[in-house]
Amino acid sequence: MNSLANLLFPAILLAVPEPATPDPDTAAMLPAVEDTVPAASPPATAEVWDGLAGAFRPQVQNQVRIERRVIIRINPRRTAVAPDLLSALPQGELPPRYKERKFGKCVEARSIAGVQAQPDNRLLLFLRDRRILLVTLEKSCRGRNFYSGFYVEPDRDGKVCTGRDKLHSRSGANCELDKFRELVASRH
Repeated sequence: MNSLANLLFPAILLAVPEPATPDPDTAAMLPAVEDTVPAASPPATAEVWDGLAGAFRPQVQNQVRIERRVIIRINPRRTAVAPDLLSALPQGELPPRYKERKFGKCVEARSIAGVQAQPDNRLLLFLRDRRILLVTLEKSCRGRNFYSGFYVEPDRDGKVCTGRDKLHSRSGANCELDKFRELVASRH
């Protein structure tokens, strides 16, 4: 509305007639009409200015709505790049084997540090406290859809829970969580 007023302002000023000021040479020849003319009303330009000033006043809002929405982005876990092929050969002891252990139905959303996609319908979640969770997705979802991470909108309690929340992959897939399992290093 302000830009419209800026555009129309010059046209309005041109449309309002200005009071005529007589030329001093011709004023002497005209009869004095000051007594016959009624008192002049305020110029029309004052009304124009009031109208334009009203266009620049802030509009009154009757309703204000504030929404708060938090979406957390989880990036994939960074893999270390081997400088040469010989350094990738196993040296020393073998990497540990892991076994699955039961885990609760929820995990704090802020405790998730990274994700790694698996070829089936599972994901590895790396938590900030150095635990590893194996997440099983619903049957129709594939873990490889989450190769570039995912978005999650935690509930009001700040947790991501199975059977309630969905993971949104950056490639467009939306998958519900089926169950959590904790991976624990086994000694055998």
